[in-house]
Amino acid sequence: MSTEPCDFGTLVDQQNGKYQCNYCRKVVSSLTRLKCHLGGIRGDVIPCPEVPIGVREMLRNKLLEKRFANVIKDFEELNLPNLPLKRSRRDSPSKIDQEESIQTPCSGTSINPNPEMHFTFENNVKDSAFPIGQVDPLLNESHKCIGRFFYETGVDFEVSKSPSFWKMIKSINRSVEIPTCHELKGRVLQEALKEMQIYTSNIRNTWATTGCSILLDGWVNSEGRKLLIILVDCPSGTIFHQCADISSIENDVVKMEAFLRKVIGEVGVDHLVQIVTYSTSSFMEDVVKMVNQKCKKVFWTVSASHCIELMLRKLEIMKEVKEILVKAKSITQFVYSQDSVLKLVRDFCPNVDELMKPSKISSIVPFLTLENMVMEKGNLQRMFLSSVWKTLECAKTSEGQRVVDLVGDKNFWEGALMVVKATIPLVNVLKLINSSNKPQVGSIYDTIDQVKETIRSEFKNKKSQYVRFWEAIDEIWNKHLHSPLHAAGYYLNPSIFYSSDFFADAEVSCGLCCCIVYMTADSGVQDLIMMQIEQYRMGKGLFGVGSKDARQENTDPALWWSKYGQQCPELQRFAIRILSQTCNGASKYNLKRTLAEALLTQGRKKMEQARLRDLVFVHYNMHLQNFRADESNDLSDEEVDPMDDWVVERQPSTVIKNGEPPVIDLDSVGSTTSKM
Repeated sequence: MSTEPCDFGTLVDQQNGKYQCNYCRKVVSSLTRLKCHLGGIRGDVIPCPEVPIGVREMLRNKLLEKRFANVIKDFEELNLPNLPLKRSRRDSPSKIDQEESIQTPCSGTSINPNPEMHFTFENNVKDSAFPIGQVDPLLNESHKCIGRFFYETGVDFEVSKSPSFWKMIKSINRSVEIPTCHELKGRVLQEALKEMQIYTSNIRNTWATTGCSILLDGWVNSEGRKLLIILVDCPSGTIFHQCADISSIENDVVKMEAFLRKVIGEVGVDHLVQIVTYSTSSFMEDVVKMVNQKCKKVFWTVSASHCIELMLRKLEIMKEVKEILVKAKSITQFVYSQDSVLKLVRDFCPNVDELMKPSKISSIVPFLTLENMVMEKGNLQRMFLSSVWKTLECAKTSEGQRVVDLVGDKNFWEGALMVVKATIPLVNVLKLINSSNKPQVGSIYDTIDQVKETIRSEFKNKKSQYVRFWEAIDEIWNKHLHSPLHAAGYYLNPSIFYSSDFFADAEVSCGLCCCIVYMTADSGVQDLIMMQIEQYRMGKGLFGVGSKDARQENTDPALWWSKYGQQCPELQRFAIRILSQTCNGASKYNLKRTLAEALLTQGRKKMEQARLRDLVFVHYNMHLQNFRADESNDLSDEEVDPMDDWVVERQPSTVIKNGEPPVIDLDSVGSTTSKM
């Protein structure tokens, strides 16, 4: 490649020495400015947005090397007899700006009255941009921001070479310097890694106070390998710990226990309160039992959102519910198969954007859609009786007539209302859990009770109508979701405890005692906590003052204990550690599994594997750092999937949205236990 700038520009005005850039056609006033234009050196000329990266870097390096050499030469020629040797030897010229700004006479100030000291060296340094080994802070900031985009989204670094990407960035700010692919993989990544290490370290430092939960997320990849992502959660944030291929140990309790105990040791035995898994596998329960025999007691529970989805699945396979959903689906499939009918529905049903209600939580789509249909019952019936409907070709078909009969069927609407009453309370809780950014251990026990009470109320307290739904909910709660932590959280949540609705039955009392024994090995501390609980129960001292604040909405239970539990330090620490835990699993974070799969694939060179390990660490922690549940799970952002089986009739598929593979444990609908 030629190294002469004139080879990349054309002399268009010989008399005035003007050159035209061969890439963007900009005319500049001299060859020097052409060099700066092509090399991206800002100053008296705008950098070229079209020059190839290779050309720009080559010319930029030559310019900076020349400027640096000139600065050194000028410095060596200076006669500075009064300066000590250590001040005349510089690691880099930029330190002069930082340590001893030498002013010109016109500035009115000087660090030395000697007139020989009035020189223009400071200006020379500024004009020289930043020498080799240092990075312009503004340039570094733009590189950092662009790098974060690549690392957080997981976009291929090769995109940085795309002309469209360059045009997009330059359309925002033409002076922005875009990092090269090499820089994104090297210097910029290492800077992001250091930032993430500091961020995760700060979070780890809070575990001694709040405790933490290990969250497991497992799946089977396209090659049949069983893979696992391990996160650690606390109120300060959720961080990525590691990913692992557990294919060789998934059915070996001893090996799995050793692996899990190693993870617990890395997190800190004294910090860990519970493990939240994605699976109802009895195998994992056996593993945890073995862990507890060898080290501190650790609570084990299945993700609350996963368990509520299992509750909905159990309701969904009930004969009367299944029949209603099949009929409702036939209506939506007919509506979405005909553009003319879909337009008519939108005209007659102005209260809903779509007849089918989309959601990122696929398991609630049938029930949200059925709720929409029940709300629009009158409008749908009027539509199918309208003269406009009768003019449509599809109105004369057997399928069209079948849908008309179904919409006019009283029994269908009674059944649909029954399904909505039984399921929507669970749907609302699932949405609430997935959209919350706060720990929920202190509220999940009461929340499930409220769901059951709402269902009973919807059925006018007629036990024969609601009891079968209660039984389905209780089966999942008792087998998989309920943990002593939930009962203790219910008792220690001041908003609930000091309310008129609080009721401590045997399950709550046993759960509280179990937590005291599990979480405090010292019997003396256990006795202190039991005595201090009596003060909390009676509302003595600060607890009495705090009971008024506790009744306010949105009271953070852990913060309440920090403020009002000082008179009972042992109970305070115990309560904060319980109330700081989540009851939801890793699935809510919607982690991309492709990077973890790539890291766990063998065959790379050692250096490439190390770089990928850094990238995985940065990617997942950036994603978790910026994740907000209330934004990520916003249903209003969803559009109707044209391939959803409530839109088009199709065969069931194991392919998940976004091309993600299925999780390890799909939890058979007919049975609530399955092998991992």
